[in-house]
Amino acid sequence: MNFDLSDDQVALRDAIRRRCEDRFDSTRVRAGFDADAFAELADAGVFSLRADGFAWADVSLVFQELGRALVPGPLVWSHLAHGLVDGIVGGLERPATGQPILLEHLDALDTLVVVDDDGIVAVPADALRGATPLDWPLDPLTPLHRVDTVPAGTRVGDAATARGWRDAGRVLVAAFQAGMAQACADRATAYALAREQFNRPIGSFQAVKHLLADLAVRAEVARAAVDAAACHLDDPDVGDVDRAVRTAKCLAGEAALANAKGSLQVHGGIGFTWDVDVHLYLKRAWLLNTTFGSPDEHAEVLAS
Repeated sequence: MNFDLSDDQVALRDAIRRRCEDRFDSTRVRAGFDADAFAELADAGVFSLRADGFAWADVSLVFQELGRALVPGPLVWSHLAHGLVDGIVGGLERPATGQPILLEHLDALDTLVVVDDDGIVAVPADALRGATPLDWPLDPLTPLHRVDTVPAGTRVGDAATARGWRDAGRVLVAAFQAGMAQACADRATAYALAREQFNRPIGSFQAVKHLLADLAVRAEVARAAVDAAACHLDDPDVGDVDRAVRTAKCLAGEAALANAKGSLQVHGGIGFTWDVDVHLYLKRAWLLNTTFGSPDEHAEVLAS
């Protein structure tokens, strides 16, 4: 399998990277998701890529760049729902009985989609406006509301569509996490080259070099796993799609979390402060590891 990017893929990746650098700097990202941000992403074609003829391998590249910039919002769900449900779309996999139901970005949503083994249900967000907001969500850029029950809604997809969404959703979340892992490695490396101790950059010290090498390796392994999973979605005859998708979600989830922790360690005491963005990557990594299955859950399935 050849993972070299085509000229068109390089152009797509670079265009999205420039868009993120221009429009989603730290100040804009920290302001959180809003309708204007969604409109900008929609105008850039982020949510209509599949409808516009792009392959999953191309979509994966875009979500890796969104992850590098830590762009907030229900990006994966809005992409999955494009062409089926209009507007800003959030979602969740229906939890087991008795588990709390937490909804992300509820105030910004037009529609909530719920995925289960039987299919996909769409619920107008207005039917959930009385939900209780969480005062201190884990990720400050991802507001959460807790609800006791989700209204019945309207069936918009069958069981086969739901299975496809689960596979694609896992790959897109993993792509976002792979981009986060690379961003954490890049930020740690840049800081290690700029920060000096004993009249030398701390990146010249062997212990820090080892940390940076680990970050780089984890990010690259995660990217390769995500690329492979996206190729499996594009051509299921390549191999075991479920295995490739779960492997990507497992490795990318672990890489995003470990690289955020490693980057924080390289930054030292300043890395723990609110002003440095490392903590935002760490908190988003924890949150995304609860979306479309945790690394431990997928590892258990793969092991069995």
